[in-house]
Amino acid sequence: MADIGVFGVIGAGQMGRGIAQVTAQCGIGVRLLDADEELAKKGLERIGRDLGRLVEKGKIEAAARDDILARIEPVAGYEALGGADIVVEAATEELHLKEKIFKAADKAMKPGAILATNTSSISITKLAAATSRPDRVIGMHFMNPVPIMKLVEIVRALQTSDATYETTRVLAEKMGKTVVTTKDMPGFIVNRMLIPFLNEACFALQEGLGTAKDIDNGAKLGLNHPMGPFELADLIGLDTVLYISEVLHREFGEDKYRPPTILRNYVAAGWLGRKSGRGFHIYEKK
Repeated sequence: MADIGVFGVIGAGQMGRGIAQVTAQCGIGVRLLDADEELAKKGLERIGRDLGRLVEKGKIEAAARDDILARIEPVAGYEALGGADIVVEAATEELHLKEKIFKAADKAMKPGAILATNTSSISITKLAAATSRPDRVIGMHFMNPVPIMKLVEIVRALQTSDATYETTRVLAEKMGKTVVTTKDMPGFIVNRMLIPFLNEACFALQEGLGTAKDIDNGAKLGLNHPMGPFELADLIGLDTVLYISEVLHREFGEDKYRPPTILRNYVAAGWLGRKSGRGFHIYEKK
């Protein structure tokens, strides 16, 4: 495995912040990039608040929190990624945006550096083809919330080299994650199983089979799931759930991936889940 001295993260939203945090926690320097430096700084501030709660609960020392934050540098401009050994893109789940980001990052990064994506559904092979380093492109799909969830899906594009895969696998394990490896197919392993489950819950709600609370409790107490399907969908973001469902439905052509009308309507209404304060459940804005 190549030594990773600097780790770049593109996107200071929920997933990008989590990836930056777990990377810094294992002693690696992070450059956290967003559209402008102010957004990146706000991302770092949010990481600080999250770590602060861990200090209050006695799970980490204040000195450890300070060390973690000191390893994360908020930046703007792709040139800041020039010294990174690996960069993970964690932007909105939209193909054209990711292709644009990949081209810009590829141009700024040094030869030999790995360019990864946290996408949950988009073709890694297609993203790799948009760069000058297709053999150094890979999927590194973290679960949400990143600091808590133990799994990372590593997705090999057709072009991904063995060396790129091995470096990424070892790095994920250094972060304390359990790795599963999957071929580059829509939804990979986790979302291929998850989306039909979330869709069926939506159809059940749409048909009046039960309330959102009843269906969530049925999954938690009857299936021993830690979260109900609507709680999970609200955490992921209903717009993201809809996008992944549309990708799977388009690529496989199977009805089990067909997005329910109720999901489309909630997204159209701007009821996107926790991030908007309302989804299938209502949340207090922080």
